[in-house]
Amino acid sequence: MPQISIAPATPDRFGDAQAAFDNGGDGRSCQCQWWTLTNAQFQAATSDERARLFRSEVDAGPPPGLIAYVDSEPAAWVRVGPRTRQVRLARTRHFQVGSAEPWDDESVWAVSCFVVRKEHRGQGLNERLLAAAVDFARDGGARVVEGYPLDPGAGPKKTSNSLFHGVVSTFAALGFREVARPRPDLAIMALDLSE
Repeated sequence: MPQISIAPATPDRFGDAQAAFDNGGDGRSCQCQWWTLTNAQFQAATSDERARLFRSEVDAGPPPGLIAYVDSEPAAWVRVGPRTRQVRLARTRHFQVGSAEPWDDESVWAVSCFVVRKEHRGQGLNERLLAAAVDFARDGGARVVEGYPLDPGAGPKKTSNSLFHGVVSTFAALGFREVARPRPDLAIMALDLSE
């Protein structure tokens, strides 16, 4: 049975985050900057520029996400942090109207992106990462954790790359409740950490 561990993306683990992005969808080209930039900024940035932005983010801290390791090898990634640091979330119409939380509230954290290397899919890493992200958010002072997962059973068939939001069943299994369904295949889910 493989040994799975999860650690924050600290500056000394930057190379591990890069390895987690490889062979796992759009992670290498996106550098998990999709939610941190406006659409115009993202489109204008090259992959190398996004990598530099990600490096700066990791170096400045706090860690913008967590890395999962399988047998000590980087295997997966999740972005988790205050929602205010992920500016595109507030600019996304479906999320604007569906979230019950004020957009300027630093105590609302978001789990917005998962990347799992192809060879490590099917091992339950997203659920392990989400559970660790909730603990990380709680330790960081979060009051609420939000997610924006897709429902693969609703709407058109989903590609693996389109599931970077995570899936509804994973969030539901960890106690997140659905607070809005802006599209049949897109949910806003929240976990109140004060309860």
